[in-house]
Amino acid sequence: MKKDILAILALILLVSVLVMGTNIQSVDEYYMTHMDDITENSETVTISIRCDTVLDHYDRLPEELKSEEFIPSDGIILPPTEYVLRPGDTVFDLLDRAARYNRIQLEYQGADQNNFGTVYIRGMHYLYEFSCGPLSGWMYRVNGKFPNLGCSNYTLQDGDEVEWIYTCDLGEDIGKDSGGGQSLPE
Repeated sequence: MKKDILAILALILLVSVLVMGTNIQSVDEYYMTHMDDITENSETVTISIRCDTVLDHYDRLPEELKSEEFIPSDGIILPPTEYVLRPGDTVFDLLDRAARYNRIQLEYQGADQNNFGTVYIRGMHYLYEFSCGPLSGWMYRVNGKFPNLGCSNYTLQDGDEVEWIYTCDLGEDIGKDSGGGQSLPE
């Protein structure tokens, strides 16, 4: 009996040491832990998120969005921020990672849920498509150009600069040339 009690105490002690010495993390915490560990040999990309066009159309916003909490006074939700480029990263992968890491609300429709075969960004930072008029929504550009590819179909390269910009006029207010062709949703 004394041996059983000693064995149980030893087991409890062992479990206590293991639990105290283990860093228990959620899946998100685990994958975000070394996200910013950029080394000299790292391939990197930069991402920013802004909604400064809304400031010129503030009157179109629903009352519940007219707050610094949702629309920053400078329109910058995420300033240009550098991240490690992982093999096969798409614009969406980078956005999803940056939004999680910076705790920016993100809502999207999966590529398997629409006819375009790409992820569609419905809203970020509680600013959704049509929040600022019938031609408003999120668009992205890479290295200053608006690709004619959905965000989950555009594979990034080392040094790419991704900008997510909220438009209030189907891209006309952010420099997108309509060009007359059909474009995929971002």
